[in-house]
Amino acid sequence: MRISLDHVVIAVTDWQRSNAFYRDVLGATVVPRGGGFAYRFGAQQLNAHGPGVTPSAVARDPVRPGNSDLCFEWSGPIADAVAHLERQGIAPELGPLQKEGARGIGSSVYLRDPDGTLIELISYHLGSDPQTEH
Repeated sequence: MRISLDHVVIAVTDWQRSNAFYRDVLGATVVPRGGGFAYRFGAQQLNAHGPGVTPSAVARDPVRPGNSDLCFEWSGPIADAVAHLERQGIAPELGPLQKEGARGIGSSVYLRDPDGTLIELISYHLGSDPQTEH
């Protein structure tokens, strides 16, 4: 048996703003879905609950804007991620610093989406010497 992550869910308050962020900053494909949108990253999907979308009755405590914490793998050096964010007008809140991720030690920077969801970008290309997390 093999289990892999298919999707996770976040909540957004403004489709246009969130679609632009996940498309332009994180490189997602924006997919129309049930009156709202989802953000696709290769084989994984980030479903979004927002205006016009009724959250699933299955969740005990539906997601709320800003209460998620997501980590995405950046395929190149973390300095390239920082430069990309700066070109998008986004200053990382923290980092780069060394963190342990699913594939071992990487270098991470942190930012927030338009609704306050914490986003971590992790790179496993350890070239520069980021600070070690304390």
